[in-house]
Amino acid sequence: MATSPPLLCLTITTLLVILNQCIAGVNTATTIPPKIGKGYRLISIEESPDGGLVGHLQVKQKNSIYGPDIPLLQLYVKHETEDRLRVHITDAEKQRWEVPYNLLPREQPPPLKQSIGRLRKNPVAQSEYSSSELIFSYKSDPFGFAVKRKSNGETLFDSSSDGSDPYGDLVFKDQYLEISTKLPKEASLYGLGENTQPHGIKLYPNDPYTLYTTDVSAINLNTDLYGSHPVYMDLRNVGGQASSHAVLLLNSNGMDVVYRGDSLTYKVIGGVFDFYFFAGPSPLAVVDQYTALIGRPAPMPYWALGKFPILTLPSIYLIVVLSFRSRIPVHLGFHQCRWGYHNLSVVEDVVENYKKAKIPLDVIWNDDDHMDFHKDFTLNPISYPREKLLAFLDKIHSQGMKYIVLIDPGISVNSTYGVYQRGIANDVFIKYEGKPYLAQVWPGAVNFPDYLNPKTVDWWVDEIKRFHELVPVNGLWIDMNEASNFCSGLCTIPKGKQCPTGTGPGWICCLDCKNITTSRWDDPPYKINASGLQVPIGFKTIATSAVHYNGVLEYDAHSLYGFSETIATHIALQGLEGKRPFILTRSTFVGSGHYAAHWTGDNKATWDDLKYSISTVLNFGIFGVPMVGSDICGFYPAPTEELCNRWIELGAFYPFSRDHANFYSPRQELYQWESVAESARNALGMRYKLLPYLYTLNYEAHMSGAPIARPLFFSFPNLIEVYGLSTQFLLGSSVMVSPVLEEGKSEVKVLFPPGTWYSLFDMTQAIVSKEAHYWTLDAPLHVINVHLYQNTILPMQQGGLVSKEARTTPFSLIVTFQAGAKEGEAKGNLYLDDDELPEMKLGNGYSSYVDFYSSVSDGTVKVWSDVEESKFALENGWTIERVTVLGLEGFGGKFALEVDGIPVVDTSKVEISATEQKFPQELEDGGDKKKSMMVDVTGLELPVGKKFKISWKMGSSG
Repeated sequence: MATSPPLLCLTITTLLVILNQCIAGVNTATTIPPKIGKGYRLISIEESPDGGLVGHLQVKQKNSIYGPDIPLLQLYVKHETEDRLRVHITDAEKQRWEVPYNLLPREQPPPLKQSIGRLRKNPVAQSEYSSSELIFSYKSDPFGFAVKRKSNGETLFDSSSDGSDPYGDLVFKDQYLEISTKLPKEASLYGLGENTQPHGIKLYPNDPYTLYTTDVSAINLNTDLYGSHPVYMDLRNVGGQASSHAVLLLNSNGMDVVYRGDSLTYKVIGGVFDFYFFAGPSPLAVVDQYTALIGRPAPMPYWALGKFPILTLPSIYLIVVLSFRSRIPVHLGFHQCRWGYHNLSVVEDVVENYKKAKIPLDVIWNDDDHMDFHKDFTLNPISYPREKLLAFLDKIHSQGMKYIVLIDPGISVNSTYGVYQRGIANDVFIKYEGKPYLAQVWPGAVNFPDYLNPKTVDWWVDEIKRFHELVPVNGLWIDMNEASNFCSGLCTIPKGKQCPTGTGPGWICCLDCKNITTSRWDDPPYKINASGLQVPIGFKTIATSAVHYNGVLEYDAHSLYGFSETIATHIALQGLEGKRPFILTRSTFVGSGHYAAHWTGDNKATWDDLKYSISTVLNFGIFGVPMVGSDICGFYPAPTEELCNRWIELGAFYPFSRDHANFYSPRQELYQWESVAESARNALGMRYKLLPYLYTLNYEAHMSGAPIARPLFFSFPNLIEVYGLSTQFLLGSSVMVSPVLEEGKSEVKVLFPPGTWYSLFDMTQAIVSKEAHYWTLDAPLHVINVHLYQNTILPMQQGGLVSKEARTTPFSLIVTFQAGAKEGEAKGNLYLDDDELPEMKLGNGYSSYVDFYSSVSDGTVKVWSDVEESKFALENGWTIERVTVLGLEGFGGKFALEVDGIPVVDTSKVEISATEQKFPQELEDGGDKKKSMMVDVTGLELPVGKKFKISWKMGSSG
């Protein structure tokens, strides 16, 4: 659903508030403030029972800027693994808010000391503490710490400060925490989201990076958006050799991160410093280590893809979090949605028109149009009568299609509404002064469920179960969960007038509201750059002095709201049919990728937004949320026909691929223009052929965190030229997507890293780069350039209009070598399973894994496989009918084939052909041109579940 226009450009009232703040001298994120205080000194340090270090820090000189200093801090340092270091700093005497350990399971730091005075002074003699990969070192006065790479002594993080630095020493107050690190000039940083970055994927010095979940449209640049991910990856290149690491500050409070190019400063309005350092050194290793902590990305179905109290959650919550926390779905096919499918017949027509246009479609979505007056878990009896909807679902389910609907967290305050009645009876809502906090969203006055409350989780699970019995949906789309509120402050339902009125925009606040400014939680001393304009942190959301379960303040838990709702929704869906849940969420936090997919929110139908989408998608891969995409053709307003052509060409290769439009925009389904339909058939046709590859990437993401869509530096980390490249990306390690991103262009400038790249749409065409080089390629309206790198084996199928259909077709293997290869090796893999089982793993009898290998040596070409868990593949009867080998010097015949070690004598059905490949530039070696051939082996009937080996003599190309 849309962000309301008042949130797209802030109101005059808000601007006046901002102006008054500026007049009062409030610091902004980009202003360099005076240094605060003299830091802390280390007064004791000793080994902890778990093998870490525990120290205590004492403030050196108190001041009252942003409030009083916390006088005594506890420092805890531990190498949790050989490549992960934790540095935790908190109040030594009082427990403070932290991200709940039952929402994001991890090791607990040691308890606070009851008597600081009895601590032994500095029993740890050395000032360095090391694992096999990282070294932690410190200086005592003023306290500062550094993290170094053991292999080369490179400093990864250094919090010490001197007079020449634009930042000061450690600051730790109740509502203001500050710490900084030096950075070398050659560092390239990525992450710190969610935001729309106009300069591309690399962090840009002096751009604002504010983390605080906010319902602000993605068209707003350099602004805190729907999610909070306080993690960055640092990629450095010294002497041509790259290394990368990552830094996570696990903190859910609002923060500004000031990046100056040679330093980075955190300014946080609460919580603790809980740093995790990940050693890498490759980008893939960094994400592997990061997701090992926060949890692996969820598996997806084939069709998709004072004291802080310790929270206690119901047993079902703990069981699911610990046992099922990585079992989530999403969808690899194509999705169609629109806010404004006013009745079921419109939805039926959309499905039928996709079929008529021969455009693949797996999932049809409803925004809130199916609801009865915008109320969750209801059906509009006129527009979406249950009997007709069930008949429609029976029909599309029989064809392999799926149906997903939206729900918002705001529950309509309505005494006749069963969901609300049961919520009140179970006391599930966030409170303000002992009463459910009142807000306004689409149905009018609402209360917000408190997902930190165990009773709320149980109630939410029950409501989803009730709704699923009403409508057997295949997944849920949870929106507006930052949480979004059309009003601000403390509100009451007006007497004597209807709210909402039923006419005009539904996002205009119609409650009677007053500002809440008396609390330091609603008006903290330091103002983060909220919404890019320093609006009050309670603006258009839940008042930050509202209270959750066990006294937890919204001030602390705000950015966890969507995350906690996602977990509760996952628990509910997991319990329905024992299948992989599908959840799409707008608001995300560290760990959301375990449970849900994400889309980039309300974008605009512009060429700039088309380009920006790539950086956001790539960032979420780094964040451990690999199933991500942007609204294809733009959410609003109307896209041009040319833009929609180019957007579906790109969007077909998003991990999550969905067309979605605004209520007020004209229809933009892909069949609305014949030219767009043609582009969709081409691009989505290729996506559906690549489903085996994409699903295998989903498995790899689940096992190691590896992003599905990746920046080029993941495969070419030593190549400085790709560090800021934000107009191309990789799917996996080897498939490069290079879209047209500018209006009126019929060609595209593409950077090719060294090696041979083969066009996936025409494998006779190849590009050879001896070094990183830009080539200008033809890209007429219906063409997107997609290339496959050398030394790869790519599994494909024949495609179809639904993934269920595509999945039954025979396989082909594309094997690539360096052009004109006489010697070489290639490899690939394939994962297959029953994609609706909760877990994605081998050994359960419902999955198979195949490694593919190929070599060129001594004039012989070999292609073979090694199968693990063959049973599932054999039972499904999958076969490989074609093997295409690219880049050979020639072909000479003498073909041989064996299956499971037994020679196949009759190969009469096998046909072999060779085609000379073409290059836009001459391929030279020692001044002599050489040929490169594409060899096609067809007529094969190789069972995927059996080991095979084929070989032939390469011979001469003539």
